Amino acid sequence: MKINILDRMAMALVISTLSLVGVNMPINAQQQPQEEQKRDQQEKKQEQKQRQQEKTQQQQQQERVQRQSDQDQKQQQRSVQQDQKQYQQKQQQQEQKQQQQDQRQQQQQLKQQEQQQERVQRQSEQDRKQQQQRVQQEQKQDQRQQQKQEQRLSQQQQQKLISQQQQRVVQYRQHLEQQERLAQQHSALLQQQKRMAQYRFQEQYLERLRQQRIHLRNERYDYDRDPYFYTPSIYRYNRGGRYYETNEYGAKMLRQAVNHGYQEGFRAGKADRDDRWRGNYKDSYAYRDANYGYSGYYVARNDYNHYFREGFRRGYEDGYNSRSRYGRNSNGNYSMMDNILSQILNFQALRG
Repeated sequence: MKINILDRMAMALVISTLSLVGVNMPINAQQQPQEEQKRDQQEKKQEQKQRQQEKTQQQQQQERVQRQSDQDQKQQQRSVQQDQKQYQQKQQQQEQKQQQQDQRQQQQQLKQQEQQQERVQRQSEQDRKQQQQRVQQEQKQDQRQQQKQEQRLSQQQQQKLISQQQQRVVQYRQHLEQQERLAQQHSALLQQQKRMAQYRFQEQYLERLRQQRIHLRNERYDYDRDPYFYTPSIYRYNRGGRYYETNEYGAKMLRQAVNHGYQEGFRAGKADRDDRWRGNYKDSYAYRDANYGYSGYYVARNDYNHYFREGFRRGYEDGYNSRSRYGRNSNGNYSMMDNILSQILNFQALRG
């Protein structure tokens, strides 16, 4: 029994000793894994924290990107809206400007139409007055002519006029023959200067003179039946500071001189403009000749030439400058305006 108790005590001692030794070893052994676990846990926590931070940063970055995208989109929308608004405003301004221009154009057109109507009305009124004046003048002239015809010239006065007229016709025919040689020289000069439009005009003018000369040569004039030679003078006119008297037939011839001169002058001026030649009406052969339309009767050649040139000068200016300041055009026939014609001739009625 004692042995068993001793055995048991020895056994317990051994076990205690072993327990003490066993306890110290596991404690040291257990401390190292715990620290490692602790470090691992800390590292894991740091990783988790870092991942969490990265995730948070990513989310923040995404949010920033989203906000920036939203801002950009809003800004783009505002820019588009602003552009549209500016475009609409610009378009409205252009439409308003166009409407204003259209309104101004319409107003200008209306104003021009009104002005044109006023001009037409004034011209119509002026033509009507001129027509009335012409009718009144013709009536007065007819009355004066009838009164003068009642006081016919004596036979002696008639014979004197006829004798002067015959002498005048002979001199005029001789003058025409001399002028034809001068015309040929001037035509050659125009060809040398290559003024072909003026050359064609002069040839046409000379042809009209030739026809006029043929008519005068073949004419058989009856002086006894011409009322000019027994009709007293009813007008006087001033040329070169001297007064001359004439009857209605002589006055008609002088009116024709002005109108013929204007027509030939207009053609000559237009020809020089077509040739791009400097304007000079005195350089024209027709101006120097001044005999177209003159028959040799009723008025002296010098008188006819003078008034022909008065019309020629004004017609040349209108033709050269392509205008109608002194005359008018009716189907290609040019004639002096009545008021200008009256100013040039300035006939004064003789008191009975």
